[in-house]
Amino acid sequence: MEILDYAFMQRALLAAVLVGITAPAVGIYLVQRRQALMGDGIGHVAMTGVGLGFLLSTSPVWTATLVSVLGAVLMELIRWYGRTRGDIALAMLFYGGMAGGVLFINLAPGGSNANLTSYLFGSLSTVSESDVTAICLLAAFVVLVALGLRRQLFAVSQDEEFARVTGLPVRALNLLTAVTAAVTVTVAMRVVGLLLVSALMVVPVAAAQQLSRSFAATFAVAVAIGVTVTIGGTVTSYYQDVPPGATIVLLTIAAFLVLTALAAPLARRRARALAAGGPPGDPAECAIPATRAPDGSVGV
Repeated sequence: MEILDYAFMQRALLAAVLVGITAPAVGIYLVQRRQALMGDGIGHVAMTGVGLGFLLSTSPVWTATLVSVLGAVLMELIRWYGRTRGDIALAMLFYGGMAGGVLFINLAPGGSNANLTSYLFGSLSTVSESDVTAICLLAAFVVLVALGLRRQLFAVSQDEEFARVTGLPVRALNLLTAVTAAVTVTVAMRVVGLLLVSALMVVPVAAAQQLSRSFAATFAVAVAIGVTVTIGGTVTSYYQDVPPGATIVLLTIAAFLVLTALAAPLARRRARALAAGGPPGDPAECAIPATRAPDGSVGV
């Protein structure tokens, strides 16, 4: 394929696949916790990290990771202790992150707001080898946490009180979820952009929930959607010369609409099956056989 003849597209496609895996893998826990917009908030904070990277002449991916993790921890602490004024504190954190990014990048030698654009909305041509190395390492951490601790994270996401009663370290797991979400934001910012990454964390999960009823199935379908739309958006961006982040997000929303349309007749079929007293067309051999008691009565 012509697209694979270019080194920058090879790097972009690899980054896109990793983003397609990691974003829904973390997003499923955020959706369960009703924190769908957490990725958006972390993206605002990560802008300060990007600006620091330019100011200090280091990799913006690693400085954005550090600042995002600190911001995610602060968000969790505010959620725990800021019961009355928590929303104001979060607003200041988000807006301060944006302002810090713009300030630092303009203070950097030769820096301007134009340097920030590729991080805000994604850019294929600027994904370097060092970026790919950082993305691979960070993606490995995200996948390890999302899969290795899936039972514990799911329990905490569903019911914190029940998880606490069962002996799980709820606060530590909440912090780990926040940190993993922060890492995911920095993984995705080179492909999707900081301002659009939250959509890739949430919408594939919402689309998968239209068809799936179990956590494992939703997880698998969401990751499949994420990989499909990131690759599709990256390829479309190359051939049509359109922004990759916006293209990926629009493809994700289109997938959600298609699956929602397909889910409607399936839901009606399930409703008819329940009204009829069981799934239609169940073979007779699947029925529970009757047993006869010693007194001659028939039971199940």
